[in-house]
Formats: sequence, structure tokens, C-alpha cells
Amino acid sequence: MSLRKAYLLIFIILLVDQVSKIYIKTNFILGEEVEVFKWFKILFIENEGMAWGTKIPGAYGKLFLTLFRLVAVGGIGYWLWDSVERKHSSNYLIVAIALILAGAFGNIIDSVFYGVIFDDSHQQLATLFTDKPYGTWFHGQVVDMFYFPFWHGYLPGWVPIWGGKEFTFFNAIFNVADMAISTGVGILIFFNKKAFHHKTA
Repeated sequence: MSLRKAYLLIFIILLVDQVSKIYIKTNFILGEEVEVFKWFKILFIENEGMAWGTKIPGAYGKLFLTLFRLVAVGGIGYWLWDSVERKHSSNYLIVAIALILAGAFGNIIDSVFYGVIFDDSHQQLATLFTDKPYGTWFHGQVVDMFYFPFWHGYLPGWVPIWGGKEFTFFNAIFNVADMAISTGVGILIFFNKKAFHHKTA
């Protein structure tokens, strides 16, 4: 795969990711939920940190996370360029890297810019390019919306750790960027031999 095609894939994912996030921000109040199917809902939440809302504690935790993401994206971008330039890298690897890069960059846009271009989503619809932003540069919150609660109930008491407790499978809420990252990582894991197989000249 050429670098041009990889960039096109990244652009398409970023476009879909940002359009979906801006739509949710400007049409949903924080916490609002729409049931598409019983097992699929659109639920607007904002994520201050990493996956499953994990945070880095402290006043500078969010800034550190955003700066770390920027450095990581630079490294992934170089990995993509180097893999394409080597000519013998497999398309599996290039697609996987492009997906991971697009996803990481999509969430970085939220972290860097959303705090200064949107106002608060609590009890109101957010306004794009507001004069009353909810945050500052590098302190934006990532928009998540896809929720697939395939099963919800109480587990039997004999189940280790979670037995007798209320449980939801699958309880993660995510976005298009997260899907791209997960797909890219999945390709590297499940198609490992093909991804890291070097083409012969």
C-alpha cells in the first residue's frame, strides 16, 4: 500500500470520527441516551482520560496524557512512513498502523481543541466555536457515544469475583477513533504472521 492510500484511509477515519463527535456534542446533552436496538444505544459521555475513563491523577495529569499522546502519534507516524518506505512491509501492517494512527489522532483532536471550541454539555446542547469554552488548550474531553450492553443482570453467586453482583456485558462506551485503534491492534494480534511478513523482492 502506498503512503498516499494510507493517508487517505486516515483522512476518512478522522472525518467520520470528528463529524460523529461534533454531531453528538451539538445534538445531545451530556448523559442523554437514544436506544437504537435493545443491545445498541447512543449514549453521550465525555472521557477525561484513557480507556474506561481511567485518569492520571494530579493537576497536570490531563496535560501529561495529552502530551504523551502527541509524542506517541509522532512515533506511530514515523512507523507508518518507515514501513511504507521499506517497500517490503505487508499491507496488513500498513493498514494496522494507519488505523491506530487515525484513532490516536482523532482522540488527540478532542483533547487539544474541544476545551476551547465548545461550551459545557451539562444540561444544555454544546455550541461549536463558543465564546464561553468549558476548558483550556490541551484539556479537552474525549467524546464517546457507542454503547453495546449485550447483557445486563445479576451473575450467579458461584461466579468468581463478580458473583451475585450486577453486571453488564459489554459496558465500554467508545467512539470511531477507539474502534480504529482496536481494529488496528486486532490486526497486529490476530494476523501477526501476515502483518510482520516481509515481502520478497
